[in-house]
Amino acid sequence: MKTYDLSHGVRELNQALHDANLTKEIKSWQVINPAGAHNIACGVNDEVDITIDGHAGYYCAGMNQKAAITVQGNVGVGVAENMMSGSVRVKGDASQSAGATGNGGLLVIEGNAAARCGISMKGINIVVKGDIGPMSAFMAQAGCLVVCGNAGEALGDSLYEAHIYVKGSVASLGADCVQKEMRAEHIEELGLLLQQAGFDESPTAFTRYGSARQLYNFKVDNASAY
Repeated sequence: MKTYDLSHGVRELNQALHDANLTKEIKSWQVINPAGAHNIACGVNDEVDITIDGHAGYYCAGMNQKAAITVQGNVGVGVAENMMSGSVRVKGDASQSAGATGNGGLLVIEGNAAARCGISMKGINIVVKGDIGPMSAFMAQAGCLVVCGNAGEALGDSLYEAHIYVKGSVASLGADCVQKEMRAEHIEELGLLLQQAGFDESPTAFTRYGSARQLYNFKVDNASAY
């Protein structure tokens, strides 16, 4: 295991994680004293395990590819932003825009997530143990957002083909987001995601939400909804 002390700064760590020779040799990394620093472990492009022992700031694990990253604390805005593959697990809470524009991989948040969780997600799967804030899955295009707690206002506003599963209550649905039937393939999909996240929840206890597909093309009668 390679240990980095972030009291000396983030740049050295990220440079090392981008060194293909190092990441081929060292598969386990530990980051100590993160102290809420921003941009920790961004753009990792190798199959390595990274543990951040403490809280992280903005854009932690952004643009992740292949790596398995665990944060032993809370994270700031934009954790796993534009993630392509691999996994990111947050043991605490996440601030706004968790998993924003993510194209793939799995983001697990064991606490709560703030507003705009999964905004413009494009294939990432996000599983939240607690609650999520307003405007989550706004313009979500693909992937799944799973919420074991409650969801805030305007859930799924203007979404496309992403799947949303919520166990608790939803404060309100956004434009063109509707409750949908929970078919066998959705129970199977949700069950697998809950298993991958390590959460002991029954998929049949969730409600599915998705697009009504009324905003795909401009209709003058819907002008007020655009």
